[in-house]
Amino acid sequence: MKILVFGGTRFFGKKLVMRLLADGHDVTIATRGKTADDFGDSVRRVKIKREAREDLFCLAQEKWDVVYDNICFSPQDALYSIAAFRDKVGKYVYTSSLSVYRMRDRALVEADFDPFHYEIVTGSREDFDYGEGKRLAEAVFFQKANFPVVAVRFPIVLGEDDYTGRLEFHINHVQAGEEIGMPNEEAEMGFISSDEAADFLVWIGTKSDVVGPINAASNSVYRLSELMNLIEVATGKPAIVEVNTEDNDDSPFGVEKTYYLDNAKANEAGFEFRDLREWLPKLIDKKI
Repeated sequence: MKILVFGGTRFFGKKLVMRLLADGHDVTIATRGKTADDFGDSVRRVKIKREAREDLFCLAQEKWDVVYDNICFSPQDALYSIAAFRDKVGKYVYTSSLSVYRMRDRALVEADFDPFHYEIVTGSREDFDYGEGKRLAEAVFFQKANFPVVAVRFPIVLGEDDYTGRLEFHINHVQAGEEIGMPNEEAEMGFISSDEAADFLVWIGTKSDVVGPINAASNSVYRLSELMNLIEVATGKPAIVEVNTEDNDDSPFGVEKTYYLDNAKANEAGFEFRDLREWLPKLIDKKI
């Protein structure tokens, strides 16, 4: 297949490209050109600004079997893609997020956010918070695109190559004996590994005919108290968890209520997820 990947030089985007190449696909990566890659001559590279309409139209001078869009954060970005790739793409895979869901306190299913009837408001990334930008981008894709779209809703993605440092935040704070702010240690959260996220994107884009919104998360969840206990055991030090702390000590996982994805739709479609309780303890050990 001829495949275009927006953002394929780090984290799960890089792993996605590696898997696509291993499967024999013809891959082009479109990025800002700020992050080096080690793909050599195996990929074609195009330097773009994702928010620049003319850059997208240049890419759409040719047809693509699949487009992966890991760097769309606003309805304006989505509108530009729809205009540029009209009749030029077989399937458009949009990387969305758990953040589209406003509900809490239970497993969230795809129907809990309906992008097909969500009121569209236009604007750029700076005009919305992260969750609203993702909601509006989904709404634009599903209401206005004339090509098949799948929106992959990921939870927090973790891995050895995670540049955000969210898991390291907790490990470093425990090792340093510093407070960690968590409003509710009994809240449950789900995650997905960067390897599994890449595997899922390959599957949904090149091996599945599924379209529409779909949740993708590892099986099982952790209470935040259990997660902190894993770090305590791995570091040999107690975690100091408080409800109220300084802002710079607030946990990136600090949710007030349970917040995780139901992955039944993807399971029923044929994707087999790994178990969070198998891979997360190993990842914590590797990071210490």
